[in-house]
Amino acid sequence: MVKKLLMKTLEQKADSVGKSRAQVAMQMLLELNSDVRGDYIDEEPEEILYNSPDFFNNFTVVVATSLVEKSLILLSQRLWDLNIPLIVCRSIGFIAYMRIQVKEHTVIETHPDNETPDLHLDKPFETLKTHLDSINLEEMSFKDYTHVPYLIILYKFLQKWITERKELPKTYKEKREFRELMKEGMRKHENDITSIEENFDEAIKAVNTCIGHTEVPDSVKNILNDDRCINLTAKSSSFWIIAKAIRDFCENEGAGLLPLKGTLPDMTADTEKYITLQQIYHKQAASDAEAVWRRTLQLLRQLGKPSDSISERDVKLFCRHASNIYVEKGTCIADEYDSKISDTYNIVQSLENPESMMIYYVVLRGVEKFQAEYNSYPGEFDDQVEPDIVKLKACITKLLIEWGCGPLAKDDYVHEFCRFGGAELHSVSAFLGGLAAQEVIKFVTNQYKPVHNTFIYDAVTSNSETFFF
Repeated sequence: MVKKLLMKTLEQKADSVGKSRAQVAMQMLLELNSDVRGDYIDEEPEEILYNSPDFFNNFTVVVATSLVEKSLILLSQRLWDLNIPLIVCRSIGFIAYMRIQVKEHTVIETHPDNETPDLHLDKPFETLKTHLDSINLEEMSFKDYTHVPYLIILYKFLQKWITERKELPKTYKEKREFRELMKEGMRKHENDITSIEENFDEAIKAVNTCIGHTEVPDSVKNILNDDRCINLTAKSSSFWIIAKAIRDFCENEGAGLLPLKGTLPDMTADTEKYITLQQIYHKQAASDAEAVWRRTLQLLRQLGKPSDSISERDVKLFCRHASNIYVEKGTCIADEYDSKISDTYNIVQSLENPESMMIYYVVLRGVEKFQAEYNSYPGEFDDQVEPDIVKLKACITKLLIEWGCGPLAKDDYVHEFCRFGGAELHSVSAFLGGLAAQEVIKFVTNQYKPVHNTFIYDAVTSNSETFFF
């Protein structure tokens, strides 16, 4: 039995010194970092929720592990009303489960893996267009020609392409032809007719990332068109107020575009040419941010909020990352346990796929029902493993009937969970703990996108899957 192989470290230490598991856990956690402070309360979650209903009001995020169904529902409802993120973790045997509940979570710094440069080559602003049009590549010395920033090269050949084709290169074929156009139009040194200069090589490689329509991404449009952005109230958060200012900027000064980021990628160029370009972009970005800042102050006055409730620094940060802002809208965990409210469509659809990990969610819900009814984990006692298999099947069957699903295709999962006996494997719990820690950091710092809704991990196959309820 797996559970016989486990070391109950916290429980054993707590028993040996006559302390509660909460106290020992706190002491061991504080040993990891001397700068961290901690406290513990030796009460059941239900007692805290009933006796101190305001206990969670000032929390930034709450992590709950191995809660029984009743306590989880109460905690979920309380934190949902307060709009405090709740991360629920459960580890049984080789299966790890994490469910994130958050009513609304806004992120400005999402740190996308592949961020597209904001160059506006197809729609250059006035100062940029004036500067780029003033440059004549043909009149340059060959030395200067080989140190022209690739941004200028792309612009010059893009203008030539648009003159002939009337539109930007879009398809793979068109972009390949555009690259060939640059290769053919490049000036060659009289002693070297084969090599491509480094700046042209960078321009050719940048075609996919730098040549495209400058527009507001659909994900950002959805945020700017959200009712919370359009119809502000005195309770609106800073995020929505600045988003409204951005929306107004797009409709007026920005000519339908977001504020300029104002940053340039690295490129082969002489210092003077690169700094000149950098300053042009920086000044335009500062001008855009200033316009958004002025509009933000107007909105604060209209809403009756103090002008210092949003700083200019916050507005500049928002403008810099406006193309990647994100709003996470979640669902309440308590609703999953209410058959009148819960949406079981995803469950029904996922269970039709025999490879789907939704089966683990179903069995874990069955385990919760088993706990609520029998006050123990299925298979927790060696002599009850076989009887508990029958009981767990009955619990799962009840759930499936409520959801309008057919019976499970195989009983292997039920047998396996009873064999676990509610035991936690150190390696699986450590993996889940690390994942939960990352999510906590995301909520505390308001950076990076959190895991969406439900995450399940199978340590046997090292596969994972996310679901939305």
